[in-house]
Amino acid sequence: MAEDSQEKEGLSFKEQILRDLARAKGTEQPTPVEKSNDLHEKLGLGQSTLPSIQEEEETLASEMDIPQVQKEETNEPEPAPLESSLPTIEQIEAEAAAREEKEFNTHTTKVPVSYPINKAVEEIKVPEELVQPAVYGTEKETKQLSRSNRTSQIVTTKKRQNKIAGKIVKTVLILLLLGIGITGFFAYRYVASALQPVDAKNTKYVTVKIPTGSSTKAIGAVLEKAGLIKNAQIFSYYAKFNNYADFQSGYYNLQKSMNLDAIAKKLQQGGTDTPQDPSMEKLTIPEGYTIEQIAKMIAKLKKNKLSSEAFLKKIQDDNFITQEAAKYPKLLESLAKKESGVKYRLEGYLFPATYNVTDSTTAETLIDQMLAAMDKTMSRYYDVLATKNLTVHDVLTIASLVEKEGSTDQDRKNIASVFYNRLNQNMPLQSNIAILYAQGKLGQKTTLSEDAAIDTNIDSPYNVYKNTGLMPGPVDNPSLSAIEATVNPVKTDYLYFVANTETGKVYFATTYAEHEKNVQEHVNSKLTKPSSSN
Repeated sequence: MAEDSQEKEGLSFKEQILRDLARAKGTEQPTPVEKSNDLHEKLGLGQSTLPSIQEEEETLASEMDIPQVQKEETNEPEPAPLESSLPTIEQIEAEAAAREEKEFNTHTTKVPVSYPINKAVEEIKVPEELVQPAVYGTEKETKQLSRSNRTSQIVTTKKRQNKIAGKIVKTVLILLLLGIGITGFFAYRYVASALQPVDAKNTKYVTVKIPTGSSTKAIGAVLEKAGLIKNAQIFSYYAKFNNYADFQSGYYNLQKSMNLDAIAKKLQQGGTDTPQDPSMEKLTIPEGYTIEQIAKMIAKLKKNKLSSEAFLKKIQDDNFITQEAAKYPKLLESLAKKESGVKYRLEGYLFPATYNVTDSTTAETLIDQMLAAMDKTMSRYYDVLATKNLTVHDVLTIASLVEKEGSTDQDRKNIASVFYNRLNQNMPLQSNIAILYAQGKLGQKTTLSEDAAIDTNIDSPYNVYKNTGLMPGPVDNPSLSAIEATVNPVKTDYLYFVANTETGKVYFATTYAEHEKNVQEHVNSKLTKPSSSN
């Protein structure tokens, strides 16, 4: 039984059935191998595969240490055939197939399988470049090495990518900074250039009109259109940053040689209501200036060719004076004669004001403008003078002294009263102003000591210390205030006056003793101080 068990363990279920059936019939069946071969033939497997299957079974059996089932020869008599009827081969095979299918579905059986190999396939040679080199070591080490290589490659790739990206970023930044630097440089150059004159050598005047209510931006547009500035927007920013805001409307004569600052300051001064000659220049004659001082002011003109020499020559031209006397008869009818010893016949008749001087202005036209202004000023007094038995020449002569001796309207009225009182009493006027004019020093700065030490014995028709009455003519060109004070003085008994040079206050006296006291207190005690009679 042990042997049968061993044999059964070595045979498949179907082979065991076939063997038992053969034994039951009393005849020896083919060996399991042969049955197996028949089975393979029934299953459609060729003879060429049988040896391979057998070899694999033997190899599998050797590996599993399963002893080969060998058929032993025995001398035991074969069992007698069963009397009962036996199932047919077809029934047994069907039953075996059913049991085998059931067993297959319930148990996992490892069956070695061998496939036929085509000889042509065996002869195919693998190309050398596809042959992988042998890898030594365990599978775990191989996997670790492969993972390490991949990690290293990834790190190397990332480093290379980061390096390339860094170079790209650096290049972009350099180009960007370079672009910003170049743009900033040219922008700075452009702005700096826009602040400078459009044409520094072009002194030609351009007349522009600034409308009322114009904004800084609108003014810039007008200037840019006229070619006076390079950029209106920059002018607007410049005016804003420098707090130039109170620009005035009107007509302006500007030059392309002017920078933005000069133009902005000019626009703050205010324009004219009507267009003026572009070459026009302002000549301002201060109150109390002499003809010689006016000539010096003319010499300071920059735009025009009018000279001081031409002015002094024309002012002494008798033919010109006669021409003007005919033009302004009321003003010049009492004009002093040349034989009177007057220094300048028209001294005192040139009204101090501001005059426009252009390229077309001459000495003759300028003097005419001044005489016209004085005639207009005196026109309001012509009738009054006739009632007071005063001439224009008398009023202008006294007014020229009042202009220099007093500074306020009230003081001037009191000083004019003193001069009229002295004239009425046939007393000399005793004014240092006339002596200084005779010496050619009027208008110059003198100290109080120089004024106190003035030469009252000078031989001159203007020496009002020695001579009674008026000088031959005015010593300066008086203002409207001095003229008004002379025409309409206050009524006083004052015969003397002296001024405090520190405060400008004038001290009046009716007696000489009172006057000497004022002189000692307000003049002699301060002899080192500057004089007020300049």
